[in-house]
Amino acid sequence: MPADAVLQVTDLDVHYGKGRRRAQALDGVSLEVRRGETVGLIGETGSGKSTLARTILGLVPASAGRVVIDGEEVSGYRQRQWRTLRRRGVVQYVFQDPLRSLDPDVTIADSLIEPLLIRGVARGEALVRVRPLLERVRLDEELLARLPGELSGGQRQRVAVARALVTEPALVILDEPVSALDSANRVEVLEILKELRTSGVALVFISHDLGSVAGVADRVAVMYQGRLVETGTTREVITAPQHVYTRLLIGSAPTLRSGAASRADRDALRAALLTA
Repeated sequence: MPADAVLQVTDLDVHYGKGRRRAQALDGVSLEVRRGETVGLIGETGSGKSTLARTILGLVPASAGRVVIDGEEVSGYRQRQWRTLRRRGVVQYVFQDPLRSLDPDVTIADSLIEPLLIRGVARGEALVRVRPLLERVRLDEELLARLPGELSGGQRQRVAVARALVTEPALVILDEPVSALDSANRVEVLEILKELRTSGVALVFISHDLGSVAGVADRVAVMYQGRLVETGTTREVITAPQHVYTRLLIGSAPTLRSGAASRADRDALRAALLTA
């Protein structure tokens, strides 16, 4: 594993079900994310993106392959070992809907400092640590006393990002972090994620929309039917896509070219996918 690699996934297989109902969700997936790097994980619903994220986090068992996070092989970890790793805050996860991760009855301040309190940090020191994070995600300190329900969707998602960063993790996985936001909040969160590239944390940005990650990710990995079909720098993937599925994604994203692909172009690409 390279010295600067925070995440290394090697030949990862995941199966669901048993017997005749046994289905392969991931097929030989290999992925590497380096320190300070943002990798966009792209694919349509059902392509295996979220399954890969959940397997990396130990929430879904792998059938084969290896996962190494910040130098630790976690592939065979038991629940107690995963709890220890999570308490250390080495890896964090940001949900699409922040209400899934923020307790509606707990103030923003208490939500933010909870991971630090679990690690034994005193409350006063924890509050001092979270204040710079608010500035980083463009939130006012007055929001600390509020409940999640009193914030807008964009504010809640920025709180979720700040909460993920409070333990100074090596890796943060963001699962569709802007898909539920309006255009203005989407742009703001994307700008925040882009700025995080200078902080040293490794980010995996999961999305079905290549346009959302084009200005944020250093590299892009494209998933299709449980396989990683293409990886490369963002520029390489957008300007010279190699796989037919990648070309379909790019052709469907008006922000990545002068206009969206014509219906005939999309139909031709979809037909080619059947034989890919």
